[in-house]
Amino acid sequence: MGHIKVEVAYANPNKQVIISLKLNVGASVREAISRAGVMADFPEIDLAVNKVGIFGKLVTPDTILHDADRVEIYRPLVCDPKERRRRQASKTSRT
Repeated sequence: MGHIKVEVAYANPNKQVIISLKLNVGASVREAISRAGVMADFPEIDLAVNKVGIFGKLVTPDTILHDADRVEIYRPLVCDPKERRRRQASKTSRT
């Protein structure tokens, strides 16, 4: 059985990590995250809540990985980006 090289990336406001892994062909996103150990370092990660992606495209944890993929674990949004821009524009127009 062959191997693939992938990266697992996660960031919170205080720290970011990118972990390189060598996995068996046919490994899933879930397996990469587990093997990377990020859930031990970042207990706030919950795959039932956090969305995951490969190079910015949403995927499921069961998605099969390919060589050179970068798995990204996304944090829930604190604020809707559109609403934040509206508020920022409103503040700027008043001054």
